[in-house]
Amino acid sequence: MANINMHEVDEQMEEEELQEELHETIESLLMEISKTLYVLYQYIANIQDEYVHRPLNRQPISTSGYNYIHRILKENPINFREIYRMYPDIFLKLCKILRERTSLQDTRHICVEEMLAMFLLVVGHNTRYCLIRKTFGRSHYNTSQNFNKVLKALKSIAVDMMVKPGSAVPEKIRESTRFYPYFKDCIGAIDGTHIPAMVSGQDINSYRNHHGEISQNVLVACNFDLEFIYVLSVWEGSAHDSLVLTDALSRNNELKVPGGKYFLVDGGYPNRRQFLAPFRGVRYHLQEFTGQGRHPENAKELLNLRHASLRNAIERIFGSVILMNFQLN
Repeated sequence: MANINMHEVDEQMEEEELQEELHETIESLLMEISKTLYVLYQYIANIQDEYVHRPLNRQPISTSGYNYIHRILKENPINFREIYRMYPDIFLKLCKILRERTSLQDTRHICVEEMLAMFLLVVGHNTRYCLIRKTFGRSHYNTSQNFNKVLKALKSIAVDMMVKPGSAVPEKIRESTRFYPYFKDCIGAIDGTHIPAMVSGQDINSYRNHHGEISQNVLVACNFDLEFIYVLSVWEGSAHDSLVLTDALSRNNELKVPGGKYFLVDGGYPNRRQFLAPFRGVRYHLQEFTGQGRHPENAKELLNLRHASLRNAIERIFGSVILMNFQLN
């Protein structure tokens, strides 16, 4: 009996010691938590209205870009157009379209206006990322990410934003006896242009054009109001214009020509159905007809002159709309 009682006493003592140790442990933890909370409270109290220092490899979130773009939108619209290649009202309209029709949206740290402004500085002035970072207070990574987001968004709505070929006679042709009725079924002009490209590796030779430069051969169709109808920008600089046109007619998003209508093309394309090229071996370019005594001498030269005058729309869209507004090299 005595042995049993002693055993029970030992178990009771061990249980009390465990409870005491547990109590001391909990009390110690509560004291440490209390000390930690006090230190945090003092830290927060000391840094109120002060800049929070972060590690050097991480830039703080900045509102300078947001403030900058919203300030400049309210300033001189002419200055805004010189910088961003469009007037403020057009810029804001494009931002609205991007929000409503694409996945591009404001985030917690950057708005669509700021993203689009950075994009336009790059494509409009060939501005380097290092300058974009200084203007908007963003990191190199953030600038690159936002550029690609805007590019992807614009690409997704590009087809819908293009003007659709119409069946009516264009005003430029209808109102001129030089062109009507001879070109009454013409709806626009087509040509290719070479856009400088950055290519590395084994593919570089296929992108080298006949001038020895690395480029993409981009096919563009426009109407006589200088509005884009179709753009194809997937071919290497070495590709011939006629090959690019043939590809454009066979794609899922093909170049569509209404029945009975045609586009004007230059001598680099074959004369084929729906595409009217000038007479070969005969004066064609406008400068060849300028000056005293250089008027057309026969029917073929007369047709070529009027053909070149109409097709000049595509030259103007390359020169005044693209090259003058967007730096391509």
